[in-house]
Amino acid sequence: MSREYFSSNPAMPFSDAVLVDGKTLYLSGRIGLIAGTTKVPDTAEEEAHLVLREIQRVLAMAGMTMDNLVSVQIFCSDVSLFERFNAVYRTYFTGKLPARAFLGSGTLLFNARFELMGIAVKD
Repeated sequence: MSREYFSSNPAMPFSDAVLVDGKTLYLSGRIGLIAGTTKVPDTAEEEAHLVLREIQRVLAMAGMTMDNLVSVQIFCSDVSLFERFNAVYRTYFTGKLPARAFLGSGTLLFNARFELMGIAVKD
């Protein structure tokens, strides 16, 4: 089994993603912070865009897109934000949507509203 590790910040104690056998990509949890800070944006929609762009960035490191995602887990500090997240989430896919869990999580790092992790597979 071969593994390729992707990391944009070697100071962090984890990899952004791990590609196994050149096909399956396991993505670490991502939150949507304002660039260069530990702050979340004012609105849930802005934060959803930021976290999804982070996922896109990590997928691109492995030559993949959002449409390569097969499974996603979203941790949310307030499940009343479900529809607001979904309105943004849907705009990031052109094909079929991945399997998904939307989980109430309590407090997230840096008081983020959303954390997203997933698994992607190359076609």
